[in-house]
Amino acid sequence: MSGTNYATAAIRSLTHVAVNQPLIHHITNVVVTNDVANLTLGYGASPVMAYAPEEVAEMAAVAGALCLNIGTLSAGEIEAMLLAGRAAAAARVPIVLDPVGAGATRFRTESALRLLHELPIAVLRGNRGEIGALVGSGKVRGVDAVGGEDPRKVAEAAAARFGLVTAVTGPVDFVVGGGRTLAIHNGHPLLGRITGSGCMATAAIGIMLTADRDIALQTALGLATYGLAAERAAAGEPGPGTFRARLLDEVAALRHTGTAGVRIEVERGP
Repeated sequence: MSGTNYATAAIRSLTHVAVNQPLIHHITNVVVTNDVANLTLGYGASPVMAYAPEEVAEMAAVAGALCLNIGTLSAGEIEAMLLAGRAAAAARVPIVLDPVGAGATRFRTESALRLLHELPIAVLRGNRGEIGALVGSGKVRGVDAVGGEDPRKVAEAAAARFGLVTAVTGPVDFVVGGGRTLAIHNGHPLLGRITGSGCMATAAIGIMLTADRDIALQTALGLATYGLAAERAAAGEPGPGTFRARLLDEVAALRHTGTAGVRIEVERGP
């Protein structure tokens, strides 16, 4: 893995997505629905936001990936996620879980743990507080991480506890799974000034999972390409509103502007 040319791998995956236009089923929060849909289109995939229990299983079964986000959760939404997740599992569709705000309330934490226990989640992505809360160490205020947990150790603990690939995102993103620890050094502080930046990162992971079966690598490539687009969008120090619009533009331009700037470091693994 240490000999991987990540820029080449990223372009290969982006091209695969654009050619095949996979359907990405999002059950996400109402705050970010539009941005997540547009980000998915920017990557070249096809978004669908299906929430009704009457159709989620049918939709998930034909998707390329299923992204579950508990940002504005309800008991009914969790049941819909379980229906969709079981159908995705039966069809071997990878599932990404974003436990937004886990640790802030008992309902959020217990809902995330239920999804983890009842579904074969491929990738768990969150900030250090959210992921830490699921293994008993993180602190969250609202949906933001507080405290001083080591994100690398949090990712390692969750990967070991749940037996899946875990991505803890922050100033440096850490992806742990498959015997590897990957550090992704792409991104920009302006991501912290717009709503839904983490939710969009989760979507990027789900999209890239459709391009190859190496879950840890594709997770890292999703975060790296998204972070690279953010760096380019931040050129000239725009305000957060302008940055948000430019971010979608830069994601859509990745196949043409190239991925030479992706910065992925192997900290552990072959």
